[in-house]
Amino acid sequence: MARRYDPERRERIIDAAVRVVRAKGIAGLSHRSVAAEADVPLGSTTYHFASLDELLVAALRRWNETFAATVRESARLSDPAVPLADELARLLGEWFAGGRGPMELERELCLAALRRPALRPVAAEWADGLAALIVPRSDPATARALVALMDGISLQALLTGGDFDAEYAREMLARVVAGAAH
Repeated sequence: MARRYDPERRERIIDAAVRVVRAKGIAGLSHRSVAAEADVPLGSTTYHFASLDELLVAALRRWNETFAATVRESARLSDPAVPLADELARLLGEWFAGGRGPMELERELCLAALRRPALRPVAAEWADGLAALIVPRSDPATARALVALMDGISLQALLTGGDFDAEYAREMLARVVAGAAH
């Protein structure tokens, strides 16, 4: 039997891993669950990803790309006429507008890095990448503080079960931005 050429298989496996983690959490991730979700043979997942950590790294990178694209596509982020805090709060609100699922997925993947060292560099890439997109409007230290605050606000909203409070986020982000100006 000839092998079927499938250049998109690896990408489908990564997308399936994101869907599995989104639906079942990291605890529900296995080569078998991803193979079923991607509709590929089990051997394909282990061929492309020898370990679950490799698969999680790929899933986290894919998720990072999704968030980074949203920020990069924001023309308002680079517009000096738009207050930086307003735009960052708007972006957070946009992420929450998709429901809690996407934010829960992102937080779960990042928090998994606490126990899975292989994920730490990828989690750091997200924070560093977001900070780099903010730096044109701020200094590097303030950009990192803004990212940390955005992480904290997101995590609080998720953990308390409350709604995302855009006005609170805007006000707190504005305080960090204003403090940097002094």
